Amino acid sequence: MFKKILIANRGEIAVRIIRACRNLGIRSVAIYSKEDKDSLHVQLADQRICIGEGPAKNSYLNMERIISAANNMAADAIHPGFGFLSENSDFVRMCDENGITFIGPSADVIDSMGNKSHARKTMMDAGVPVVPGTKEPVYEAEAGAKIAKEIGYPVMIKASSGGGGKGMRVAKNEDEFEFQFNMAQRESANAFGDDTMYIERFIENPRHVEIQIIADAYANVVALGERDCSVQRNHQKLIEESPSPAISEEMREEMNRYAILAAKTVNYTNAGTIEFIVDPKGNFFFMEMNTRIQVEHGVTEMVTGTDLIIEQIRIAMGEKLSFNQSDIILRGHAIECRINAEIPEKNFMPSPGVIKHMHLPAGNGVRVDTGLYTGYRIPSEYDSMIAKVIVHAPDREAALQKMRSALDEMVIMGIETNIDFQYQILKHPTFCEGKADTGFIEQLMKLS
Repeated sequence: MFKKILIANRGEIAVRIIRACRNLGIRSVAIYSKEDKDSLHVQLADQRICIGEGPAKNSYLNMERIISAANNMAADAIHPGFGFLSENSDFVRMCDENGITFIGPSADVIDSMGNKSHARKTMMDAGVPVVPGTKEPVYEAEAGAKIAKEIGYPVMIKASSGGGGKGMRVAKNEDEFEFQFNMAQRESANAFGDDTMYIERFIENPRHVEIQIIADAYANVVALGERDCSVQRNHQKLIEESPSPAISEEMREEMNRYAILAAKTVNYTNAGTIEFIVDPKGNFFFMEMNTRIQVEHGVTEMVTGTDLIIEQIRIAMGEKLSFNQSDIILRGHAIECRINAEIPEKNFMPSPGVIKHMHLPAGNGVRVDTGLYTGYRIPSEYDSMIAKVIVHAPDREAALQKMRSALDEMVIMGIETNIDFQYQILKHPTFCEGKADTGFIEQLMKLS
């Protein structure tokens, strides 16, 4: 049993992990920047330590300071949450070198699946369906253009180390390939320090459907069903739901089977997500694996009755999974809306500031994960997501109505948010009919 866990994160996910620690009787340590000194996660943790100020590179991305904090606080383990250092293999190795357990997969597995071109090759070799494209990395535009011609336009150019939509460009024809390749490669080099690229067929109007998996160190891997994450802007998800209105029970079983195969192929342990892209004909292809807990994990928890954070911690302590595949039954329907401090009417410009008044929705089947409170100042240095509203109901129509009611009840004063924009989506016929694809928001913005 761990006695103390340091949370290498901030905001609502840090609060979520602290609560899981409390439920297990484990003490928690919050790290924070000077800008976050009044944050809720700092107040809720059993202990707290400041590790810097300003941008994340000086604090939440500073590996040496975080390891030093863990050692000073005598923490047994570090939970990275999502983002920041959650998929950084160098950080995992630093934890290992200091005798600190990293709550997540091994560094080798992160390296294997974190490099997207390498992950594609691994999945191809394992027999997992992959979007047609390159098996080997591409470094030069000239070589890429020849491959693109063989694949057939349009093509998607992607950074091997990419994430969050960075280093991704679509080339619709041969004339624009070189420009788009160079732009994507330059963006990748600046964002990730890596100019390795790969190319795949661009699937138009797809659905983004991902499978949550969790695995222990005893070769037990369980798939917990899918989440539909098709409603997104610039590859950033806005709404997630489970089950997906786009797939059948037969397709779900097949995707679960391939997700388990993918995890077993790389000897995966802890929580992870296999992301698939689904074309308009119902064909699905492996896209990438996220080797961490996801922002939208609460959606899966609501329909499966599991606690994925607690399960992560138990697995890291060497325990077996507390459930098996036959225990996982999707019950009802869950939807999550990400609430961001931003102004949709001004190209989603961030809106930091002080929360002057706040009322959060509640009731049966309503969950809000947040680090907000009245009087809290949202800093400008970090991500604009401030809350996640999750609802659960017997079916999709009831879940939609419950989410509309929850957003109606939600009040955040002092800053601008995307609550009204989310409500607009929830009333839109295309979304209500379960037909929204990854281009839905772009079309919505053109019409508004």
